[in-house]
Amino acid sequence: MTKPYSHPDVLVSADWVEQHKTDPNVRVVEVDVDTSAYEQGHISGAIAWNWQSQLCDSIRRDVLTQEAFEKLMSESGIDTNTTVVLYGDNNNWFACYAFWQLKLYGHRDARIMNGGRKKWVAENRPLTKDVPKYAATAYRAHPADSSLRAFREDVTQAIKESKFNLVDVRSTDEYTGKVIAPPGMTETAQRGGHIPTALNVPWAQAVKEDGTFKDHDTLLELYRSHGVTPYDDTIAYCRIGERSAHTWFVLKYLLGYPSVKNYDGSWTEWGNLVNAPIAKGDKPA
Repeated sequence: MTKPYSHPDVLVSADWVEQHKTDPNVRVVEVDVDTSAYEQGHISGAIAWNWQSQLCDSIRRDVLTQEAFEKLMSESGIDTNTTVVLYGDNNNWFACYAFWQLKLYGHRDARIMNGGRKKWVAENRPLTKDVPKYAATAYRAHPADSSLRAFREDVTQAIKESKFNLVDVRSTDEYTGKVIAPPGMTETAQRGGHIPTALNVPWAQAVKEDGTFKDHDTLLELYRSHGVTPYDDTIAYCRIGERSAHTWFVLKYLLGYPSVKNYDGSWTEWGNLVNAPIAKGDKPA
């Protein structure tokens, strides 16, 4: 029998959401790569967050400030005791990115709907185009938890010290430098390749065909087989931080790795830095 996830409470099933979507203490939030998907139909009672305009500071090229995060949560009718259930397309890319920001600012009860939008639609569960309205709250967040986020200085240190797992979760073609970004993606960099010493474990290897996460033992074997062990500090990165938030979620909450950070600057920062080392090809260095 496979071992249970380290923090099984952070995952809920589609059945659970179906049963709790009208619970006043639960707020279901859809966060999609395709920001028009919500308008085409969504879970009844769910609100939407737009990752391009609501989950980032586009002027500073940064995550939300604490003040902006509090404003988003307040306008969403969420208080500090609300159970926030996140789901989205692309096997929960940006749902996990939103989860990471919730944890960055100390929200206690955040969860991911296992399988995301893909599984909900595949099971022919009901969708609506009605947009709910919720009374605003006066949300107060904790200061940002720096233990969950890596900056370029942390990455520079990780290159120099062997005690770090530096994990590139992009596709093999991005890692080797064959392409700079996935087709159709506009955020890019001047150079292709990867950060020296980084191990390539594409994020999608953590999910099954139906979009749900693989079981604990399969995930543990996946990362250990690539040399990503729980004994070392871990930094995950991708292109803009959303796919690496997905891997961060897997390593920290499903496998229980004790020290995992998301480098949300990722390749769009590192690949544009002057005098920053890069590597090409399928080898870490």
